[in-house]
Amino acid sequence: MEFIPSPSPSPADDDDAMRREQLYPREDAPPGFVPPMSPADVSAVEALLGYEFADKALVEQALTHGSFYYPYRPGESTYERLEYLGDGVLTCLMSREVFLTYRDLPPGPLTRLRAANVDKEKLARVAVDHGIHRFLRHKAPQLDGQIDDFIKELCEYQYHSDGLLDAPKVLSDIVESLIGAIYLDSNFNQEVVWRVFQNLANPFISLETLGKHPVSELLEFCQKTRRGLKIVKDGWDKDLKVDVLVDGELVGSAIYAQKKEIAQNRAAKAALDKLKETMGQCQVESATSEVPESLDRLDLAGALKLR
Repeated sequence: MEFIPSPSPSPADDDDAMRREQLYPREDAPPGFVPPMSPADVSAVEALLGYEFADKALVEQALTHGSFYYPYRPGESTYERLEYLGDGVLTCLMSREVFLTYRDLPPGPLTRLRAANVDKEKLARVAVDHGIHRFLRHKAPQLDGQIDDFIKELCEYQYHSDGLLDAPKVLSDIVESLIGAIYLDSNFNQEVVWRVFQNLANPFISLETLGKHPVSELLEFCQKTRRGLKIVKDGWDKDLKVDVLVDGELVGSAIYAQKKEIAQNRAAKAALDKLKETMGQCQVESATSEVPESLDRLDLAGALKLR
């Protein structure tokens, strides 16, 4: 059953809200009325998860965004605390999974495998693939459009975009909050949580399907071939453009108005594509195939400090 959003408030409702806002300071305003989640929607979410809750109220809480209380301050029944719990248990369980699956793999690749399987994009994919996003309760004006844009772009990347897609954080948030809700409802039973997450997240990203972050790959190539790398963000407030220069030559650019990190990643990907075109695919890939252990452990922030 698809979630039916609340009807838009009438002018009279707006007038009432304004009068209540005048009577109460915003920080002291009573919670606004929030319609409960229907039993049918709760059952539909349980069917998607393959888990029946003893405490049905946890389903509603796990899917309620703070904006759903607008124009009042968010109440206590939002997904934030459950998200915190779910994030922690997923990190623990995925650490165990990759550790036992790849018994001879060093910490660097293990960390990347774990991160790829529980990061924002992977969990957002889980939400979309199973239709969980249809039950999100919110009143954020731009959110539905952002989710639609993300869904349209997903088809271009089979497993993961490695930083090229801007996954709305709310999608990963509700997956983590539902995992937290299951963990709490099952009396902190990790095996129950793991069974649910396995069904939702399969296929996991494996060592064979694990891609490389474009900025890290570009840095590795330039370090191995002793080339100078410069990422230029001049005029950021004007046009949100990122340029990538290798040995002083412009080899890649990208513009993404919503987030500078995505623009940077796409510029790095464009630069790599250009280098592969001009130098040959094999030459570029061989330059990044043998990565020093120090680079193997780098995250994005660490990589950028070395430029």
